[in-house]
This record gives sequence, C-alpha cells and structure tokens, in this order.
Amino acid sequence: MREALDSSVLNFDQDSLLFLNISLAIIMFGVALDLKISDFTAIGKEPKSFIAGILSQFLILPFLTWVFILLVKPPPSVALGMFLVAACPGGNVSNFISHLAHGNAALSVSLTAFSTLFSIFLTPFNFTLWAGLYEPSAMIMREISLEYFDIFQTVALILGIPLILGILINNRFPSWSQKATKILKPVSIFIFAGFVGIAFLGNYLLFIRFIGLIFLWVLGHNFMALFSGFSLAKLFRLNLPDTKTLTIETGIQNSGLGLVLIFTYFDGLGGMAIIAAWWGIWHIISGMSIAFLWKKTT
Repeated sequence: MREALDSSVLNFDQDSLLFLNISLAIIMFGVALDLKISDFTAIGKEPKSFIAGILSQFLILPFLTWVFILLVKPPPSVALGMFLVAACPGGNVSNFISHLAHGNAALSVSLTAFSTLFSIFLTPFNFTLWAGLYEPSAMIMREISLEYFDIFQTVALILGIPLILGILINNRFPSWSQKATKILKPVSIFIFAGFVGIAFLGNYLLFIRFIGLIFLWVLGHNFMALFSGFSLAKLFRLNLPDTKTLTIETGIQNSGLGLVLIFTYFDGLGGMAIIAAWWGIWHIISGMSIAFLWKKTT
C-alpha cells in the first residue's frame, strides 16, 4: 500500500487548478486588507518573540520534519508532501485561532505578515533544500527537474502580489478595507472549503484507501510542529500569550499553497496531495482544540 501512494494521482483538471489559484489569492488579499504598515513595525516592541516565531517557522520546523522523515521513512511522495507543508508560511486561520486562545493577537498578525512575505523566498528555498537532503524525495525532484525559480514565481504571484496590494489599499482606503474584508474573508474561505470538499468527493476512493496511513503521518507531523513551537517559546522564556501564539503559528500551515504547488509542478502526485489536503483539515481541528483548552488559561 505504501508503494501505491507514490504511483497514485489525484484527479484534477486545469480549470480546477485555476480556480484554486484564484481562491487562494483572494484569501490572501482578504487577509492583507486587515494588515497595516504598523503591523510590520510592531515587532520592535517584541523582538524576542518575533525572532523566536520566525526561527520556529522557517528553521526549526523544516529541520524537525527532516528528522521525523528519517525516523518514520514514509514513501517518497509522502515525504515530499511533508517537506512542502513544513516550508509553507502560517495558515490564514492562525490569527483567529490565536485570538480564540487568548494569545498575543498583535504578535500573531505580525508573524503572519512577515512569514507570508518571507515565504516568497524561503518556501522555495526550504522545500528544495530539505527535500534534496532525503534521497528518495530528491530522486523525484530530479525526475521532474524542478527549479527554485519555478516555485518562487508561483508563490510570489499567489501570495506576494495580493499581500502587497492588500496592505497598500488598507493604508490608503482603511474604511473601504474594513467593509471589504468582512465580505472577502468568509466568502473566499467558504469557496476554498467548497473546493476542497469537491476535490475530496472526486477522489473519494483514493482518500478512503490511504486515509489510515495518512492520518497517522499527519497527526505525528502536526503534533511535532505544535510541540516545537511550544518548546522554542519556553526556551526563549516567553510569556503565556506569546507561547500560545508561537505554538499555534508553527502548527497552522498554509496547506492551500502547498496544494497549488503540488498540482502545478507534481501533477497531483498522490502522496503529496493527500498529505497537504488532510493537513488542511487536521490543523484546524488540532488548532481549535488547543485554543479551547488554552482559552481559560491565563
């Protein structure tokens, strides 16, 4: 069954891929309409927490993912999916979950803004670096001749441009941005959720066949991400609200971006796609569970 994952492919046509790209860009634009220039300058007040957050997101998580893969030895396509998820920036729901957990909302917004901006360069870099250090996944990378600049272009188009446009519009037309984001964010997330649901139904038998294995891999990987954020926060001796935020920001990944890259460059490779799709469902469940547990902890 493990070998069958590497040869399986999710059904996904070009129109669906275009729809996924547009919906993800709209989600990012809606998130950016909530951001202000001050969100980037606010890190001066909490430099230690911010540095810990960036290290956790872009250094510790990819490294621990590599260690996790060496220990578990999943099929190459699954390993690629894990490397890609770990290389993606924080998910767009992390701010809401951090707020629900009574974390540091300002820190969460700053980390989301910076991690999204940095991801234009660091997502392609981390993915190609760590996937290249694990020989089974490196073989797939060589077979498709994937280059750093290819991923850079896609990430910049889907995340970078909507992010910059949203911030500029919010600072120029704040009242309009407040009205627009109330409509854009729920609508775009609903569209994306509907898209994932349709993709699931279209590949129902494939999901059912492999969900037992995928569930355990994602469960372990996500727990490791949450624990690494929590541990680094303790190492930096952060206060409880910052610890909550750092844990959540590290455990909530933008798996939607991962799916776009998988269907664009890997033709919906089964192990990769199912890992990213299930991560997109599971990280909300785990994040919300932690938020409710932490909500009354002060």
